[in-house]
Amino acid sequence: MPKDTFFNLPPAKRAKIIDVAIDEFSKYPFHKARITVIAEKAGIAKGSFYQYFEDKKDLFKYLVELMIEKKMSYINRKMLANHEQYDFFQLLREVYLSGIRFAKENPRLLPIGKMLANDKELYRDIFGNAEDKSTDFLGQLLEYGKRQEVIDPDINTPLVARMLTNISTSLVDFDYQDSKMNLDDQTIVDQILYLVANGIKKKNFAEGA
Repeated sequence: MPKDTFFNLPPAKRAKIIDVAIDEFSKYPFHKARITVIAEKAGIAKGSFYQYFEDKKDLFKYLVELMIEKKMSYINRKMLANHEQYDFFQLLREVYLSGIRFAKENPRLLPIGKMLANDKELYRDIFGNAEDKSTDFLGQLLEYGKRQEVIDPDINTPLVARMLTNISTSLVDFDYQDSKMNLDDQTIVDQILYLVANGIKKKNFAEGA
């Protein structure tokens, strides 16, 4: 976490440092991002940076936490507050659609999220063995689905939660990288949910037939 001296800065100054840091980390891998560049563009001395953060890792971790917090804010809060009115798949659908909305409105943050998702060594270096908040949230959602008796009680919740998190990341790729699909967001999400709920095996397929 940033030091108290960072939070004592004027809001505009804090926002400037964060904005410049997002720009640097979105352009370069973590190990190539430069504190000197961030400090210079933010209008602070390099020594002052270390009055606000322990090191580059401390800053990056804070950025990721801000990003996850912002992403979670895109989920329909009314649905979450009244989740008992919805089944697991309705809630998962909103989670996936909110992720796409977040991605479209915050394109500068996408490279940071992808960098962390694709570099497990970096993730462990930053967060240790702690589960990321998105996976933890989906794990809670799965347990809710089990209580609703719409989710198989024998599934491994941590494993499936991680799989569902990876699907969420892939949905953004579908939207931004595969124009040949020519499908709208809701159609893509509904196809994924059908797969999650039903699998890919043909229902009347008989083994050994």
